[in-house]
Amino acid sequence: MSDKLEKGPITRKRRSTISGAAAGATLKQVNGKSNISKSNKVSYENQDCDGSSKEKDHALQTAAKERKYESQYVGKLSCHKLQESLLSSASGYSNYRGILNWCVVMLVLSNARLFLENLLKYGILVDPIQVISLFWQDPYNWPAACLVIVSNVFILAALYTERRLSVGTFSEWLGTAIHSVNLATILCFPMFTVLLLDSVTPAGGVFALGVYTILFLKLYSYKDVNKWCREIQHAKARSLSRSLSCPSVQRSSKRGGQGHVSYPGNLTHRDLYYFVFAPTLCYELNFPRSPRIRKRFLLRRLFEMLFFIQLLVGLIQQWMVPSIQNSMKPFQDMDFSRMIERLLKLAVPNHLIWLIFFYWFFHSSMNFVAELMQFGDREFYRDWWNSETVTYFWQNWNIPVHKWCLRHFYKPMLKRGVSKWVGQTAVFFASAFFHEYLVSVPLKMFRLWAFMGMMAQLPLAWFVGRFLRGNYGNAAVWISLIIGQPIAVLMN
Repeated sequence: MSDKLEKGPITRKRRSTISGAAAGATLKQVNGKSNISKSNKVSYENQDCDGSSKEKDHALQTAAKERKYESQYVGKLSCHKLQESLLSSASGYSNYRGILNWCVVMLVLSNARLFLENLLKYGILVDPIQVISLFWQDPYNWPAACLVIVSNVFILAALYTERRLSVGTFSEWLGTAIHSVNLATILCFPMFTVLLLDSVTPAGGVFALGVYTILFLKLYSYKDVNKWCREIQHAKARSLSRSLSCPSVQRSSKRGGQGHVSYPGNLTHRDLYYFVFAPTLCYELNFPRSPRIRKRFLLRRLFEMLFFIQLLVGLIQQWMVPSIQNSMKPFQDMDFSRMIERLLKLAVPNHLIWLIFFYWFFHSSMNFVAELMQFGDREFYRDWWNSETVTYFWQNWNIPVHKWCLRHFYKPMLKRGVSKWVGQTAVFFASAFFHEYLVSVPLKMFRLWAFMGMMAQLPLAWFVGRFLRGNYGNAAVWISLIIGQPIAVLMN
């Protein structure tokens, strides 16, 4: 009995130990056997599933932390990539606005110093009354203005000649002869008047001869276009029967009253005088027209015209005239070092005045006239400042003259079998003639410097086009503009 009583507590003690060990998920042998309950099996299966999901979550968290660390330190670990320097042509970079602004600031500061030096040395030389006296000396004698008024005679002569040609009163040969005499008189009459009358001032002579030169080019274009219209009309008449061709001309002239003008409905005073005052040298029967006059645009251009003409006059009086006067002695003494110094000193104000004149004439003035007359074609210039050849510059800085030369001079020569090189030489020759005409006649000095300066553009154009390209060609064009003009001024 005592033995049983002693064994009983011992057995309970062992069971409690085993059960406690089972509760702690440890496997014990009791009396030589392993006892695993069903509940323990299920708990182990659940622990396996939970362990795999926890491992996946831990891996995702670890990867996220690695990416976070990489994103924080990747800029520190790698800071280089394949790229070119900005000033290299291979970089493709083109925004040099800051450098352009720097150039403008330096240009303003350097010219301000020169202008201040000029004021301290010469004082204020600007005199508006002196500008007025450049155009006429006697208040009751205005020969230049009278010459401009007389030009209406030549305009009406061209109109009435074309009217006679349109109805067949004049033959083509007679009409060509009358136009030739009229055009030759347009060039010779003002030239002899300026040379014979001492009352014509140089400035007034330049103005009058400039008006007559423009009129010569306009009436030449007017003659050619009307002749082409007659040739088209005759070609249609030959292809159709006579009974159908004549009424078609009458119907085309009636349609001209509805906005579209056809030959010979264009032969009116209004049509011709619109062309005379329009900012173009090439005649058309139907010019492109703008829908309305923009008043704000018109006022801006008018303000620019008035402002820049005053600025031009002031710069010429204050800056150019003293520089030219101080340059005479070195040229007389043939002091080459002083001549070069005077030339470079004169180049800056001369080029600045030329740029202002370009903007005043080709942008402000011609846009003002075009807006006032509702003239639609406003391409008076192209990007000549990007010229890489001399030929490109002369083709793009004065579009009205370039269009006239191409339409009425260069292409007709090519149709007659003339080579391109001879045609280009002839165009430069004609341009040189008119430059000399506008310089030598008003100044009454025939030294041919303007003519030779224009003809010198031919070898320069060949050299730049053959040996210089890109930025080098553009720099050569700019140098020819900056240095060539003051040379021509000092030679005269």
